[in-house]
Formats: sequence, structure tokens, C-alpha cells
Amino acid sequence: MNALPPDPIRRHRALEAIWGTPPGLGRLAAVNHTVVGLRFMVTAFVFFAIGGVLAMLIRAQLATPGNTFMPPGLYNQVFTMHGTVMMFLFAIPMLEGLAMYLLPKMLGARDLAFPRLSAYGYWCYLLGGGFIILAMLLGIAPDGGWFMYTPLSSSTYTPGINADVWLLGITFVEISAVSAAVEITASILKMRAPGMSLARMPIFAWYMLVTAVMMLVGFPPLILGSILLEVERAFGLPFFDPTRGGDPLLWQHLFWLFGHPEVYIIFLPAAGVISTILPVFARHRLVGYNWIVLALVAMGFLSFGLWVHHMFAVGIPHMALGFFSAASMAVAIPTAVQIFAWLATLLKGRPRFDLPMLYLLGFFFIFVNGGLTGVMVAAVPFDWQVHDSYFVVAHLHYVLIGGFVFPLMAGAYYWLPHVTGRMPIYHLGHAAFWLVFIGVNMTFLLMHLTGLLGMPRRVYTYPAGIGWDWLNLLSSVGGFLSAIGFALFAVDMLLLRRFGRRAPRNPWGAETLEWAMPLPPPSYNFASLPPAESRDPLADRPRLGQEAAVGMHVLGTPRHGWMETLGVEAVSGRPEQVILLPRPSFLPLALGLATALCFLGLLLKAYWLTGLGLAGVLAVGWIWCWSLGARRDPARVAAGEGLFLPLHMVAPAQPGFLGMGLLLVADAAFFASLAFGALFLALVAPGWPPPALLAFDPWLSALGLAGLLAAPLATLLARASLRRGGTGACSWLMGLGALAGLLAAFAFAALPLWRGQDFTGHAYAATALVLGLYVALHAGLGAVMAGFTLARCRAGYVSALRDLAPRNTGLWQGYTALSGVAALLLLQLWPWLAAP
Repeated sequence: MNALPPDPIRRHRALEAIWGTPPGLGRLAAVNHTVVGLRFMVTAFVFFAIGGVLAMLIRAQLATPGNTFMPPGLYNQVFTMHGTVMMFLFAIPMLEGLAMYLLPKMLGARDLAFPRLSAYGYWCYLLGGGFIILAMLLGIAPDGGWFMYTPLSSSTYTPGINADVWLLGITFVEISAVSAAVEITASILKMRAPGMSLARMPIFAWYMLVTAVMMLVGFPPLILGSILLEVERAFGLPFFDPTRGGDPLLWQHLFWLFGHPEVYIIFLPAAGVISTILPVFARHRLVGYNWIVLALVAMGFLSFGLWVHHMFAVGIPHMALGFFSAASMAVAIPTAVQIFAWLATLLKGRPRFDLPMLYLLGFFFIFVNGGLTGVMVAAVPFDWQVHDSYFVVAHLHYVLIGGFVFPLMAGAYYWLPHVTGRMPIYHLGHAAFWLVFIGVNMTFLLMHLTGLLGMPRRVYTYPAGIGWDWLNLLSSVGGFLSAIGFALFAVDMLLLRRFGRRAPRNPWGAETLEWAMPLPPPSYNFASLPPAESRDPLADRPRLGQEAAVGMHVLGTPRHGWMETLGVEAVSGRPEQVILLPRPSFLPLALGLATALCFLGLLLKAYWLTGLGLAGVLAVGWIWCWSLGARRDPARVAAGEGLFLPLHMVAPAQPGFLGMGLLLVADAAFFASLAFGALFLALVAPGWPPPALLAFDPWLSALGLAGLLAAPLATLLARASLRRGGTGACSWLMGLGALAGLLAAFAFAALPLWRGQDFTGHAYAATALVLGLYVALHAGLGAVMAGFTLARCRAGYVSALRDLAPRNTGLWQGYTALSGVAALLLLQLWPWLAAP
């Protein structure tokens, strides 16, 4: 146990001086998870308001038949931007911000694993979202639907930069999503309270763990599809043109490989909010914890087998229709497990119906009805009747508003005391609930009927006298009612922050660790990190918060100005290292601006600007990585409660190595999507086999393969030399690895280009080019990483224990070698697969 200083206030001040965010312009350097998480949530709510205004414009246009409120071109921009803003700029970032804010507090940690990565993700989100909104204000917003189907979105049918804004802006924003997924997964696995095993984790952490892994696998197909479509528009490579060996259905496959899991990526965090809040107001522990964990893992797995659910009307073979229809119905089972567990918790408890509970009851009504219509559209014959009608629009909104927005509003009132230190007052909150609840049901219940009467979606007007008039008018009235309700909710949040009464510690009587701290929380969360001896630590030790505040537990004594938190073994929660986190920095903002410059150059076709941005990304990334680490092996440090632990830079299971592995999981999903696309075109697309096959030079192939295999081998030998104490040998071996990577990059870039092929004539040549450039890019980045490791060796930052740089470099090079061999095999087998 740490010795207590005479004045606990001095401990608080010392910790606040270490962990606090600098004032003024220094707030642009903020990396603290509380600050970054709140920024995500506030920005997402601003985008939600923008999306809501766009929704009201849509309902104003459709309120009466033959309306001329908006011309068709503007209406196309408005409904495209509504879907884009709500799906990409509100829902996903809101859950990212909620997770960033809550997880360290729930897990008993002081921050996330990679605070600067979170800050970089926020700047990508803000700049990418602002990029899209600015285009709308300038009248060049995307107008091909939030799903951007080809061939409508091709340059032939959508000239100008409207579609490019969507493709580049969304890809920019998705950098934020992938970085958040890496951050959340690594933090849950490595940064928990001492003794918090996976079986003792709060249920919300399980939901976010599954969600983050789904994001790692689900977002790369969309990023790939966006890149391919932008390349087709900019350079004429025909990935989606059926007259040149492409296929517009490839876009649908790539989009819905992301799009259907996204529904569950949005729903699962909201379900985690329900599983956290509902037991508090039911006054009973959550029933079926283990069953819920199994159900959400099953839901995450099944969600990737449902994407064709959206493509039943495009001409899918009957066998595939039966499989995907059954899978679409099967996913209702894990959803039902969760709902019945929640109902059982209510039945076994003594519920108190405070305002958060009212929103949860609204969730049950709306989401269950949305789920029932989901089972209906999973039946192929019924889906054929309502496909692309307003029935599908109504189903989507019932699921997303009921399954995400209502739990989110419940969570807002529940965690408001935590964020602001003020208790909610329920006057406006009740009015907001009833307006939103009545308005949503009035809008979308009637919209089901509109769809069943045959009204197609995405039409800007309709004739009178065919039975749609009164339904659309009432739907529009309901839409404005719900908009008033959301506005009241926003006003209520602002008023409560200013005028709500002071909140006591743990005002709801909850049992999770985020309530074991002062309200609002200090920047360091816990003065000492409390132990987790069960799933409900505050139920077992109600004074755990006070114990942590006076430094009775782990890491209770500040020292050396270090930002210390605990690293644990992933499964058992056994303490294994002390993690030193980086201080606030402007580097995330600088990297975000450099990344924005890359995308701006691509949009304007000013590729010199893109090159300048890439140089900036490499320079800032180099400085970022160089600022970390140590030049000598540190000794173990006293962590309190009898623990002596190594610092993370000499620990075997460093968070940085896990982060690189998670990044490569996303990269592998990207490559798998690319290989899927190549095989899909070869086996399904019209215009195959291609008129001429590429002649790949065998010497170039051999050179590329040799470079790919030599690079990780050199890094492996360098690590072996480090273990023998040879830093000099490490340097020249890393130099050999860098040279091998450069040779591989040259060979794979030259492989499809060697004989001056025309890559615009057929999708075969275009896809071969993309495969070659994919491997070349990875080999080149591996060479840069090897050069960085060489420089670190010479500067004394690398030793047998401080080996993160060579370990990460070797991991990247090993992945590049595997993907390169797979790409070579695919290029060689491709013509044989495409043969008639």
C-alpha cells in the first residue's frame, strides 16, 4: 500500500498538474480521453442537428403532392446529405465518443492506450465532416444517395465533383473510425483495473469490444470501394463498368459488406447502454450476463453474413437467396436473447421509472416493432414487393431511432451528472420524450403504409389522388413534432448544465467504477487505481471511491511528472506493466491537417498538393514516433500494494505491439475485400475472359518475392542480434531490410506496368494494377519503418528489451510478405479462373 501524504489535496493537485489539458491554444493539443470523447459527442450532436434540419426539408417537400418547395436536383442533394450525415457523421462518431469517455472510467484506468491516436481520429472526423458540410453549403454536395450506387455515381452520369466529395470525405472520416476501433480494442484488452478479468468486465466493455472488432473488419470494404470508385472517376479504370469487364454489383457487395454490419455497429453500443442503465433503475443485477455476452458475440459474427439481404432484387441465385434469407432471420435470435434478459431483469427487480427509464421503455416499443419488420423483409417474396419502397425507409428508421437514439437519450440523462456534476430536472425531459415518441411513431408507422401502397423511395414529388396524400402529410407533421422534441432535449441539456443542482457521488446508486470518482471527473479519473474483485465492485465495496481518492490502491503516488496507468494481462487482469502515456501534443492536429491536404489535392486533381500532404504525413509521423521511448532500460518501479512492475517499453506485451496487430487486422480485411472483388469480377462480371492477358515478367516476380521474404528475415536476424547485445549488427541488418523492401516495392509497382499496358481497357488490367500497387505501397512503408528502426538503433532507443520498433517492423513486413505471395498467386491463377 502506498504511504499517504499528509494532505490528499496535494495529491490531487499534483495529478491534475500532470494530467490536465493546457489552457487557451493548448486545448488544441488535448489528448485526454475525457476531452476528446466529449468533443466527439458534441460534434456528433451538431451534425445530428444538421441532419435533422435536412430531414425536415425532405418532409416539407413530401408533405403535399406536386410540391415545388425544392427542385429535383436540390432534393437529391438534401436526401443524400441527410443519410450521409446521420450514418457517417452522427451515429458512428457518437458511439466512438461515448466509448472514449466512459471506458477508462468503467475499467478503472486513467486514459486510453493511445491518447494521441484518439486526438488524431477526432481531427480527421472534424475536418472530413466539415469538408462534406462545406460542399453542401457551396452547392456541390453529393447527390447520388448515401449509398452512392454505380453506375449512377460514375463520371458518365454524375459529372463534376459532387460524388468525389462523398467518396473522399467519407474515406477521410473512416480513418477516424478505424483509429477508434484500434484504440478501443487495445484499451479494453490491456488497460483495466487490477484483478478485472474478462469475466469481471462491465457489460458495456463487452459490447464495445465486439463493436470495435466489427469496425476493424467492417469498414475496410467501404474504404476499398470508395477508393476504387474514385480511381475509376479520376483515371478511367473500369472496376464498375460492365462494358469493360467491370460490374456495378461489385460496388453493392463492397458497400453492404460494410453497410449491414454497420447497423449492428450502431445498435450494439446502444444495447450496452441499456444493459448498463436498466439494472440500476430495476434495482437488480443484470440477468443472464454470460448469455448476453454470447449473444452479442454471435450477433457480431452473424452480421457479416447478411449483406446480400440488401440485394435480393438484383438477381441472386436461389441457393444464395435461401442462405442469406435464413441468416437474416437467424440474427433475430441473439437480439431476442438480450431483450428477454432485460425483461427478466425488470421482472426480478423493483423498477423505478425515472426519466432515463422512460426512454428505455420507448426503445422497447419502437425497436421491437422495427425488428419485426426486419424479419418481414428477410423473407425474399415479401422483400421483392417492398424493395426500394418507403416501407424499407420506415423499417430502417424504426430500427435506428428506436435502437440507437432512444437509448442514447436515456444515457444522456443517466450520465449527465457524471459529465457536468449536475443532476437532471425532469420537466422539459418528459415533454421532449413524448414529442419524440409520438412524432417518430406518427412519421414512420404511417410510412410503412405508404410503402405498402407502392410509393417508391427517393422521389421528390408524387401525383395526387393515389392514396399517398394524407399519409405523407401526417408523416410530415409527425416529423416536425419529433424535431421539436429533439430541440427541447437539446435545450434541456444546456439548462441542466447551467442550473441543475449539484450531484452527489454516485447519485443513482450504480455499481460500476465510473461512479467511484468525484463529479465531474478529474482529468486523471482515479487518484489510485481501485481493484476489481467482482463484476459489481461498488456493490461489494461501497467506499471504494473514497479509498481510491486517498491513494490506498495502485499507482497512488505521483512521480517524475509521469502519466502512469496500469497495464494488465488481457484475460486474467493480472497487473503486468506500468504504462507511461504521452503528454498533450500538437502532433495529432498537425497530422490531421497533413491528411486533409492529401484529400484536398485529390478532390481538386492537384496531385502535387497530395504529394505535399503525403510528405507532411511521413514527416509528422516520424516526429510522432521518435518522441516516444527511452534510451536506456528502466528498472522495475513500485506500483503500490506490494507490486513491482516493469515500465511498458521493456514489457513483453506492449500496447504498441497489440495496436500494430489490430491495425493489420483491418489491413487484412481490406486485402480480403480486394481479393474478393478480383474473384467476383473474374467469375461473375460480364466481358470475361479479357481480350488479352497481362504478361508478367518472371524476373520481376522473382525480385519482388525475394525482397518480400528478405525484409522480415533481416528484421528477425536484427532482433536476434539485439538479444546477443549487438546493436551495430542490428543497424546494418535493418538497412538490408529497408533495401529489400525498396526492391520489392519497385518490383511490384513495375510488374503490371512493365509492358505499357492499357489499364482503362478492361477491369482485369485495372485490378492487376491495384493489386501490384497495394503490395508495393506496403513494401515501401515497410522500408520506411526499417529505416526508422535503423535510426533508432543508432540513437540508442533500441535494445534487447526496448524492441518495439523492430517487432512492429517485422510484423508489418511479415504481413506484407504474406499478402504479396497471395497477390502473386492470384495474378497467376486469375486468367485460369476467368477462362470460359
